[in-house]
Amino acid sequence: MNIILLGPPGAGKGTQAQRLVERHGMRQLSTGDMLRAAVKAGTPVGLEAKAVMERGELVSDAIVSALIGEELDALQPGQGAIFDGYPRTAAQAESLDSILSSRGRSLDHVIELEVNEDALVERITGRFTCASCGKGYHDTFEQPKQPGVCDKCGSTEFKRRPDDNEETVRTRMAEYRAKTAPILPIYEARGIVARVDGMAEMDAVTAAIEAIIAG
Repeated sequence: MNIILLGPPGAGKGTQAQRLVERHGMRQLSTGDMLRAAVKAGTPVGLEAKAVMERGELVSDAIVSALIGEELDALQPGQGAIFDGYPRTAAQAESLDSILSSRGRSLDHVIELEVNEDALVERITGRFTCASCGKGYHDTFEQPKQPGVCDKCGSTEFKRRPDDNEETVRTRMAEYRAKTAPILPIYEARGIVARVDGMAEMDAVTAAIEAIIAG
């Protein structure tokens, strides 16, 4: 089974992809992770990508397509793939079709995690983590049991990601809508798009996704 997970940053794609990996033995193909791994491993595509990034340029669709091809070729027979963060444009969607069909694969589902923008801003901007062990907290939804002390390791130092602020989150949301909205009609025409309430509890989102892929 091959699926695309769509949703703006903070919608919970990473968590749900990980659960699919654990439950079904699928492989999560995140373009950012793949690029870093290929560069580190020094593969031909990785070396090409490294040269482009060192020049301060964006990695081309052709390089990303080659990376995805490499990853698909490394899958076990019958192992499914989850595309996270790709495709982002109509051209990439077309390219993915070609990559899959040349390997006897096709897309089964495109699942979009729908979110409420204002609620997502609150969810993201309130996040902070223990600087020592990385346990996550939230200003509104999950404070440490003892104020200022990590529940897990007892550290008193916490940190926030600098891009977890309202302006950045809204910019990323607008970017997601502008770039991803054009690819949805392509898949809607094939009848493979399903939408899930990304603001629901994580387990409820997982159950909804499981229902979709169970058909």
